[in-house]
Amino acid sequence: MRVALLVTCLVDTFLPRVGEACVRVLRHFGCDVEFPEGQTCCGQPAFNSGAHDDARAVARHMIRVFEPCQAVVTPSASCATMVRRHFPELFEHEPQSRDAARELASRTFEFCEFLRTRLNVRIEDHLRFDQPVTFHYPCHARDIYSPADLAALMLAAAGPQLRSPEQGDLCCGFGGMFAVDYPGVSGGLLEDKLAQLSATGAATVVCNEGGCALQIAGGAHRRGVPLRCKHVAEHLAESLGLMDAAP
Repeated sequence: MRVALLVTCLVDTFLPRVGEACVRVLRHFGCDVEFPEGQTCCGQPAFNSGAHDDARAVARHMIRVFEPCQAVVTPSASCATMVRRHFPELFEHEPQSRDAARELASRTFEFCEFLRTRLNVRIEDHLRFDQPVTFHYPCHARDIYSPADLAALMLAAAGPQLRSPEQGDLCCGFGGMFAVDYPGVSGGLLEDKLAQLSATGAATVVCNEGGCALQIAGGAHRRGVPLRCKHVAEHLAESLGLMDAAP
């Protein structure tokens, strides 16, 4: 299957290892992976800020860029949701563009979702954890998988190494522009999140959203808390012997 990687702004800029892991895992399971170089931001920051004309312009560009692709896979549930839910909304009153947006939406998948539903990969059968691990559920994943889905995957994969947080779906406080507009609330949520993750005793946090990973890792670094975020794609690539473990 030909797959195009929608790498996302945050992965491209701050977490390139996640993008590399996605490519290696997809190729391992038989995909022909391409990277359309014309891709840009999915437009979510503009959309969430109410700048819908700007978001619409970005969406038009993205629809053109990914039009030839058989399937579009992204490591971010947030960006996948932007394409799947909000692109069609942006063109509600433009039937031709709305149909094109819906068509792209039908071919866009979050990384784990694609492995499970299109490649029939049992992710838990390939993951290996030799140290205690905990996890964070990203709020923007709710359109794609539930907190219970993530908890079940982690339990099946990690077994006795899993250290479940008290509230796996507790928001980290990032929320994109929310953290900029409401820094006090964002910081308070982050404090609660760090406290719960630290209480597990695990140093590694499976976190499949770039914004959440930056929020949690940045907060942990500033407070001297030994927490490290890794995307499940990185764990999979390492478990399959496709990448060396990160230092």
